[in-house]
Amino acid sequence: MPTLFDTLDLKGLKLANRIVMAPLTRCRAGAGGVPLPISATYYRQRASAGLLISEGSYINASSCAFEHAPGIYTDPQVKGWRAVAEAVHAEGGRIFLQLWHCGRVGSDAILNGAQPLAPSEVNDDLDSLQVYGLMANGRYARIAATPARAMTESEIAQTIADYARGAANTIRAGLDGVEIHAANGYLPHQFLSPTTNRRTDAYGGSLENRLRFLREVTEAVVAQVGAGRVGVRISPFAAYNNTRDPDPAGTTAAVAKMLSGYGLAYLHLADTNAWAGSPDMPQLLAAAKPHFGGALIGNGAISPEAALASVADGSFDMVAFGRSFLANPDLPARIRQGGPYNEPRYVGWYGGSEEGYTDYPALAG
Repeated sequence: MPTLFDTLDLKGLKLANRIVMAPLTRCRAGAGGVPLPISATYYRQRASAGLLISEGSYINASSCAFEHAPGIYTDPQVKGWRAVAEAVHAEGGRIFLQLWHCGRVGSDAILNGAQPLAPSEVNDDLDSLQVYGLMANGRYARIAATPARAMTESEIAQTIADYARGAANTIRAGLDGVEIHAANGYLPHQFLSPTTNRRTDAYGGSLENRLRFLREVTEAVVAQVGAGRVGVRISPFAAYNNTRDPDPAGTTAAVAKMLSGYGLAYLHLADTNAWAGSPDMPQLLAAAKPHFGGALIGNGAISPEAALASVADGSFDMVAFGRSFLANPDLPARIRQGGPYNEPRYVGWYGGSEEGYTDYPALAG
């Protein structure tokens, strides 16, 4: 019977335990989306996780919804991420970078006046979209989303190429792999839902066509870095960013079946609705697990006790923790001894300095 503290061979990558740090947007990149030295400190502090998954990192200049999040498409960004990788590896940790394109979730205020790009021009719900910016007074706040326009087929092709470039840049920076962010209402998720994807070409209409964008992104990324260094995060049930999939279970099953054939490092199941008190993990797991032959990561308000049980009973191979890892840089040690746990503070959640970022205390001794 496996435990949360057992090692795991992830397609040849040796993980010290099955505890994962979930991707957490923290918005502390410098000018041009370049990770700063403080981020190397932040990830180094949490390197006792079996696997760290970085905050979402933009694959091109038109994919941003959180101002001051990092990118992975320029040489200075690669250099910034190299410092993070070196800090994590110095502590014996492993880290994947999350590739991010927000699609229709965006604002011309932080896209240099450009419209957000999306599968289709679905703009009936702009007040439901989560876009954030840094105010002149130094506060980080939610701002208004602006209308998106439908991508041309040439723009789709370029975006797929940008995912591939981001993956290659990640390995060039020395990180261990990448996670394709296909969850939480961002671009790949938007292609999956017939509510946000109303295209009539080869990328829209039938479920098979709506899977095409994620399939081509996955193939392009795998071609750059190898399947064993690629994970995918999905959340078809998520209400966040309002994709409104009418058949999330069917979408989950189809995505899991499609991705299983590539021999990926893992499939990351995100129960985003659990944070609002409406967990969907039982349905999500039931829809995905029979169709995916690789490692599964579970994430979404999972307590340490539930994590221990879910690995022991074989539901998941790994469990990802978000807010608790934000507040507890040495979370694996705390889980092993049953606590105590620091509570996350909302000060410094997005943007800022070391406060709420690198100043959470570790266990004494």
